[in-house]
Amino acid sequence: MRLLHTSDWHLGRSLYGRKRYDEFEAFLSWLVETITQERVEILVVAGDVFDTSAPSHRAQELYYRFLCQVAASACRHVVVVAGNHDSPSFLNAPKALLRALDVHVIGAATERPEDEVLVLADQTGAPELIVCAVPYLRDRDIRTAEAGETIDDKDRKLLEGIRSHYAQVAEIAERRRAELGGRLPIVGMGHLFAAGGRTVEGDGVRELYVGSLAHVPAAIFPACLDYLALGHLHVPQKIGGAETARYSGSPIPMGFGEARQTKSLCLVELKGPEARVRPIEIPTFQRLERVHGDWETISARLLELTATQASAWLEVVYEGEEILSDLRQRLEQATGDTALEILRVKNDRVAERVLERMDAEESLADLQVEAVFERCLAAHDVPDAQRPDLLSAHREILHALDETDPNAE
Repeated sequence: MRLLHTSDWHLGRSLYGRKRYDEFEAFLSWLVETITQERVEILVVAGDVFDTSAPSHRAQELYYRFLCQVAASACRHVVVVAGNHDSPSFLNAPKALLRALDVHVIGAATERPEDEVLVLADQTGAPELIVCAVPYLRDRDIRTAEAGETIDDKDRKLLEGIRSHYAQVAEIAERRRAELGGRLPIVGMGHLFAAGGRTVEGDGVRELYVGSLAHVPAAIFPACLDYLALGHLHVPQKIGGAETARYSGSPIPMGFGEARQTKSLCLVELKGPEARVRPIEIPTFQRLERVHGDWETISARLLELTATQASAWLEVVYEGEEILSDLRQRLEQATGDTALEILRVKNDRVAERVLERMDAEESLADLQVEAVFERCLAAHDVPDAQRPDLLSAHREILHALDETDPNAE
């Protein structure tokens, strides 16, 4: 049996205001082709199908069109669980209709753990696989708040709630396997942050529980799972060094911190309880590149990219000692007639000048946004007469940002 594990599509996500629907569409088209070429029989999607709880019509169209294409392929089953970005009710809404296409959706933990245990059948109708389809477990699903509890109490209860939920689901799965002859493999799913998991700057991965890290140790997962398919972390990786417990990672880079990362899916061959995993590399559908250094270094790299006629979205991080008041104009001149597009310019030199004016025990995180702006004005010796108007404009910008979608870049 050949199973394909993917997660964290984040359909609808933008990057510094730039929509990425063409990338998502290219990935999903490639995924349909890969399912056919690799003779995939079961596809599991471990959460964060969408980037927001209210996905756009275009994002929904991509999702449902993909499911219809897979249903028309030789792939027998698709199992989708919700992630922390997904709306449980939204994913669950067409559940009965999708079930007719052998698409199994678990949008939220239920009062009946057996609802998360799926027995999937082969083309003859005989049971071939048991899936413990555990979605993202929300705080209210696994923990009862009590007056006076400490942060340590909360962490302990969260981890114990996750452990208990997986234990219940796994017990039901083992019981069903015994009833069916004791030879079926069991695959577990989940959307959480495993202890020791790797992230990268700017990948958009959030802590899952407010006021708590709640990184789940690998020992929490039941030993009966022949393969564990997790979502949430965007870097493809093993869990606790185990070959058969993995994050597939996101299929496209979610930020410039992932620009040089190789993206992949996990193809799992199951023969009874034995699972062999082979990563399948995902092509790059939109090149991202972070260019950083002083002006000479940045300029040289832009010339290299231009000479190769590269097409890419860029983040430019200026780290030079000299204060360049015309940095943006220089960048526009360097990329004006090319296929390079600069989505973000970051001036680390300005940030350093702000930090130089801090007290020894302060950090940037200790300051309010307006205080940072005020120190930036002071660092650049902006005349006092001009500061009120600039502060007023700054407040208007912050207010406008607060009024927009909090999930937007």
